Amino acid sequence: MKKNKELKEVVDQAIAQQKVPHVKLNKMGPNSVNIDKLTKPSKETRQEYWGKGLTYFAILLIIILVVSIIGFVGGHGLATFFTDHINPIHFLTSSDWDPGEGKNHVGAAAMIVTSFAVTLLAAIVATPFAVSVSLFMTEYTSKKGANFLQSVIELLVGIPSVVYGFLGLAIVVPTIRKIFGGTGFGILAATLVLFVMVLPTITSLTVDALKAVPKHFRQASAALGATHWQTIYKVVLRVATPRILTAIIFGMARAFGEALAVQMVIGNAVLMPYNLVSPSATLTSQLTSQMGNTVMGTLPNNALWSLALLLLIMSLVFNFLIRLVGKKGGK
Repeated sequence: MKKNKELKEVVDQAIAQQKVPHVKLNKMGPNSVNIDKLTKPSKETRQEYWGKGLTYFAILLIIILVVSIIGFVGGHGLATFFTDHINPIHFLTSSDWDPGEGKNHVGAAAMIVTSFAVTLLAAIVATPFAVSVSLFMTEYTSKKGANFLQSVIELLVGIPSVVYGFLGLAIVVPTIRKIFGGTGFGILAATLVLFVMVLPTITSLTVDALKAVPKHFRQASAALGATHWQTIYKVVLRVATPRILTAIIFGMARAFGEALAVQMVIGNAVLMPYNLVSPSATLTSQLTSQMGNTVMGTLPNNALWSLALLLLIMSLVFNFLIRLVGKKGGK
């Protein structure tokens, strides 16, 4: 301790008397320091700055894009009510749709009812098949069988919508016409086409939901004497229910926004549907078939933008439901 104190006193005196040599910062040598190495950031640091900058730029671009879309669609959609002075209640409750005839003929109730009917029926039909296939892939079949079925599901996802619509027009509509009579166009034909289109989405997400159930849940159930099916029904499905509901909502969002395939098989008649085989029209089918036939800024064009605004609001509602179900499932 005494030697350390004496050494410290000597160092302090040398510093006070400026006897310690200064380090040369402007010359390179064995006893000098390169100031650039101390102040200039390294290559890794520069890469990190670039990565953060690109990430923030992408986030900002996405936010601007989303806000721009909402603002553009909202501005044109609300023009029907503020510029053309259409009563929103009349717009939502009336089924008389012919904007070219005047303000009293702008009612979207028939298309709203048809859109929800087609979406709900497609989800109801597709869900049992999706859950059954998912259980077979995760609980019964081998890994090779699951991979084969996964390939089939991915193939269904990759088929364009126009192909589904053409198959529905060539096969589904004539079959319905032969069995039930009429034209064959309507909600039933659209439901069957959408059933095939949303089945891969619900199936893939349900498979992920079942795989996310911890293995020790199954082991604990088997240890208590439950059979394989009892474990699936009492444990696996109940634990995975929130995620399965999320998959169903994703499928409904997919069905609600589908346009081309539905347009080809539903009949495109803006009438309140009185049965499943009468021609009708959805919000998306009316948009795709009529948007090119209107003049920007006129009442018929603004009315179509109002339909697009309804679709945008419904997509936001579906996203809200997905987040709500996800939060409840995480508790």
